[in-house]
Amino acid sequence: MPSNVRSRARERNSVLSRPEFMSLNHQPLCGGGPTESRGSSKRLGQLKHQTSQQSEEPTDRGSKDRRESNKMPEEDCMQLNPSFKGIAMNSLLAIDICLSKRMGVCAYTSSSWGGCRSMVALLALTGHGITWIIGTIVCLTRSNTLAGQEVLVNLLLALILDVMTVAGVQRLVKRRGPWEMTPSFLDCVAMDLYSFPAAHASRAAMVSKFLLSHLVLAVPLRILLVLWAFLVGMSRVLLGKHHLTDMVCGFALGMLHFSLMETVWLSSNTCQTLISISTLSWSPFF
Repeated sequence: MPSNVRSRARERNSVLSRPEFMSLNHQPLCGGGPTESRGSSKRLGQLKHQTSQQSEEPTDRGSKDRRESNKMPEEDCMQLNPSFKGIAMNSLLAIDICLSKRMGVCAYTSSSWGGCRSMVALLALTGHGITWIIGTIVCLTRSNTLAGQEVLVNLLLALILDVMTVAGVQRLVKRRGPWEMTPSFLDCVAMDLYSFPAAHASRAAMVSKFLLSHLVLAVPLRILLVLWAFLVGMSRVLLGKHHLTDMVCGFALGMLHFSLMETVWLSSNTCQTLISISTLSWSPFF
């Protein structure tokens, strides 16, 4: 029996003396064991944290991309709990767009009133800024009276003021028309590129009020002049160029231009000076 126990102990020692089992023979130091285990656990925790962050970064980026792609444009988003004023404004704008689209019966030749498009376009041309500016200059060159020249010079300044003001407001607002149309050549020359406010309506209202105030006209001509101004504004809505609110605001802006020109009305002497400067016949010494 003792010989068997000794042989088994020798075999066990020979097995433990193999290279792959050498680490089992070394006992850890008394002072360094716990600290080394803690340090290794900390390093393992840091490695796990870094790997988890690296694995989460692509997922976070993917989720952010998905959220950005799923975001709707601001104009298509609906506000939660909107105010009464916001609801009223959105409702009025929706009604305005719907009615304006329905009234654009001459927008294209294939529209319901496409056969009348040329006539409506000709009516709108009578309220164009270039038409009125050229016509006023021609009348001014043929006028021989001081009173007539005074009225025509102030009308020319009012037309220039109307064109510049409407172009500036349109550039600020940049509202598109009910139908997507490219501006014509005359519209580009007159800087009538956007929908709000309606330049033709503003000009027609200002010119009609100006002529009614400074010309002696019979009652039928006065009625026709007011009717012409209204039809010019409506022609642009029928052509699909403007909304109804653009036309209404254009009429209001035209009346404002008339009031402003009445406030800064140029006298006859000032108008004669401007005419002399424009014809290069003015001399400050004589």
